[in-house]
Amino acid sequence: MALELDYKAEVFVRTDDMDEQTWLDYRRKGIGGSDAAAVIGISPYKTARDVYFEKIGREPDNKNEDGWVAMEVGKRLEDLVAAIFAKKTGFRIWQEKVMYRHPLYPFMLADVDYFFEMSDGTVGVLECKTANPYAKEKWENDAVPYHYELQCRHYMAVKNLPIAYCVCLFSNSENDFVYRRIERDLEMEEDLILQEEAFWTENVESRIEPILNGDGDLVLASLKRYQAQKNHLDEVLIESDYCAALEEIYRMKSEKATMDSDSRKLEQRIKTAYARFAELLGNATKGLCVAADGSEYHITYKPIQRIGVNKDNLQRLKLNEPEVYEKYTTTTESRTFQLKKIVK
Repeated sequence: MALELDYKAEVFVRTDDMDEQTWLDYRRKGIGGSDAAAVIGISPYKTARDVYFEKIGREPDNKNEDGWVAMEVGKRLEDLVAAIFAKKTGFRIWQEKVMYRHPLYPFMLADVDYFFEMSDGTVGVLECKTANPYAKEKWENDAVPYHYELQCRHYMAVKNLPIAYCVCLFSNSENDFVYRRIERDLEMEEDLILQEEAFWTENVESRIEPILNGDGDLVLASLKRYQAQKNHLDEVLIESDYCAALEEIYRMKSEKATMDSDSRKLEQRIKTAYARFAELLGNATKGLCVAADGSEYHITYKPIQRIGVNKDNLQRLKLNEPEVYEKYTTTTESRTFQLKKIVK
């Protein structure tokens, strides 16, 4: 298809003073920029099926709040990240408390962090991110993590803008701040729109769950999130077509068991070697050994204290102080995948 470029984004709804639940309800009415990578299957955070359930209004059976602190920090530092970008570039920046909609593809929504204007009058999208320093390598050589790039391309499509900057702060130092320019690419945009349209029409509107695929941990997390109340069926019969895949899992588990055994043996040898030096240190917590060539081996053997409750004391607490036990303990449910082969 040839993209029509003579359009202006529609104001879908103003978000001034809008509470979070209302905002989430409006987001369900279309695909947002942060959904784009998941829809096409490359998000590190959620699957296409997760997005599907969000759009049809299905609440997760098990709400996982892991990572909520990082998300909250990201929200609260958006203004600071934008201000650093403005100071470094001299661009004018501003916010628009609006959720926009693409007039030609109304399933595409955009709630943009900031906009900027360059000295020549060019206006673009500013997407603000925060991350820990270990993620910095993903931005090396002027790179942008692909899921963030797709988010920016989605916004450029909705707003019909030629440029975006994706910026990220990695610490409390301005030296750990990067900004990456993303030019609009109509071929990539066309492909993104086609995939989003297929997801919206073939899955969301048709109420057909997309195929669950992606990174193993991501898929298992999705299953846990939406199947917590469905773990009570005992056994189902799986078609024999899957036997080859199960045999491969069985082979990998056997290989891993051998490697784990070797690892445990090596770990025991390391501990045996450590024991000699623990005896040499005596009551000291540090040691130094200097080789003939001047190399230094620094040893530390410090006591570490951990606070914990053993099972017996926990059981006593449950029996003697049931109210305290109920108040400060939580019950979690998880599923363990096990595979056993029976040869007949």
